[in-house]
Amino acid sequence: MSNVAVSPPASKSRAPLAHPSGDKRFKMLEVFIKRQQQRHDALIEVLHKAQELFGFLDTDLLLFVAHGLRLPPSRVYGVATFYHFFKLKPQGAHTCVVCMGTACYVKGAQQVVEALEQAAHIRAGETTPDGRFSLMTARCIGACGIAPAVVYDAAVAARQTPASAVERVKGWLDHGPR
Repeated sequence: MSNVAVSPPASKSRAPLAHPSGDKRFKMLEVFIKRQQQRHDALIEVLHKAQELFGFLDTDLLLFVAHGLRLPPSRVYGVATFYHFFKLKPQGAHTCVVCMGTACYVKGAQQVVEALEQAAHIRAGETTPDGRFSLMTARCIGACGIAPAVVYDAAVAARQTPASAVERVKGWLDHGPR
């Protein structure tokens, strides 16, 4: 007779995904995952919902999604980092996305990014320390006819120059209250 403890056989049902923080958004996400029938091919929809609920996808949230969809965390992280619309860090109160697609790049998008970086004292992909402004780039936003295009808080602006871009975000960079 040995003193080795034997675990009961694992049941087919999974334990609820309740998060130790008690944050109700995790419960809402769990319900959404169940509505998707925990299908692996629902990963992008689930990540969209998670970002909608939390604002960005931190490591804990990605692990929660991986567990809920029964996917390896590496696959969830890979999808979250592949698509530019998923954010792994909190975003600023205002966002500026400069399109870096071929047409925009040829017409000066890189100079627009450099001017915005200088004005905000951050690099593309970062948020100002006060949390007011995030500067991002996108591979292509599909607005080649109006290049270079910049998206300011979800509003697309055509034929941006370094000066027009800096002027557009100037109020967001002031150090007053949000």
